[in-house]
Amino acid sequence: MTVTLIDANHCPGAVMFLFEGYFGTILYTGDFRYSPSMLRELCLVTNAVIDVLYMDDTNCDPNRSIPSRKQAAQQIKEIIRSHPDHTVVLGLYALGKESLLVELAMEFQTWIEVSFDRMETLRVLGLPDVFTTDPGAGRIRVVEQREISFAAMCRWNSEQPTLAIYPTSRPLPLFHPKLHVVPYSDHSSYQELVDFVSGLKPSSLLPIVGNGIPASLSTLLPYKRREVLVPESVQRYMRRLPENWSRSSVKLRRQYVRPNVPKGVVFESPGERPGPGSSSSEDDAMDMDSDCSLAESREEFTFYKSSREPLDTWRLNLVHPIPEEILMAQRVPFSQLSQSNFTPLEILQDAGGGLTLRRRATEEATRQFIRLLQILQ
Repeated sequence: MTVTLIDANHCPGAVMFLFEGYFGTILYTGDFRYSPSMLRELCLVTNAVIDVLYMDDTNCDPNRSIPSRKQAAQQIKEIIRSHPDHTVVLGLYALGKESLLVELAMEFQTWIEVSFDRMETLRVLGLPDVFTTDPGAGRIRVVEQREISFAAMCRWNSEQPTLAIYPTSRPLPLFHPKLHVVPYSDHSSYQELVDFVSGLKPSSLLPIVGNGIPASLSTLLPYKRREVLVPESVQRYMRRLPENWSRSSVKLRRQYVRPNVPKGVVFESPGERPGPGSSSSEDDAMDMDSDCSLAESREEFTFYKSSREPLDTWRLNLVHPIPEEILMAQRVPFSQLSQSNFTPLEILQDAGGGLTLRRRATEEATRQFIRLLQILQ
């Protein structure tokens, strides 16, 4: 199987996935905004047929007209120009529409005020130096969408004239006279989806969002579909799987929410690595008796108390004091390797904890530690 990533023209880092293998060719767009250059991608040009297209259908409504991003940006500029004495607040998600911010900064020759968290993201993206975290340094300020409310609008306007703009194609309510919703979208319009499907000509089309595909798009699909021939090697592998594999895999995904318990054993030459917290004389004595030592190992475990309760985290310290009589003995009966020989696993809860680890988890970890000692013996 070959997997190719294609720029999705959405937010920074967004990609489409092209899968090629014995099953045919599958294109998964994820969130994307169509541009004609996508059809000129080499991996799409060389593929005669896209067997399955999973497509972002966020704006797949023939009754809605979504302007291009250039047109929507022009609408935002006109709103700002018509309020020359107003501070402008833009409601955005944590990522996306950075090119719009740069365009507005250049157009109105102003700093774009952002939060410290957003500034860190903008620095990673390497955008032009038009952003600041200094309050009041610029005319345009960016906030999270949820921060724009009726109470916030009233408070901002009591301090100075302020208008707010939502650059989104989502139908949002206008709860204040100085709030504007402009359909600046990072998702393809209906007409763009028609152009994309017409140019790609997939054998089948499946929506990602789940709003359904209009009949006008379905008529663009061919009636003939390619038969998938599963290789014999894959068939043999699938036959080896147990009948209840699908059910057991779901059960494992629910239960196995933490990595394996670390063994905490490092084999090394005597005197090469001193043990943590021990003196040199103790290290020499240990090295005379054994060429292996128990090294400190910390591993983070994650447990789900239930499917509806929040996640809690513990750290298990697997460094255990070994009784001297067991360490010096050449052979130790299994009956002596019980929990009484070792201190319980140290459990360090987070600051917001207060919960205790289930007993069966502690016993299981201890049993694995005992099996480890058997191997050392």
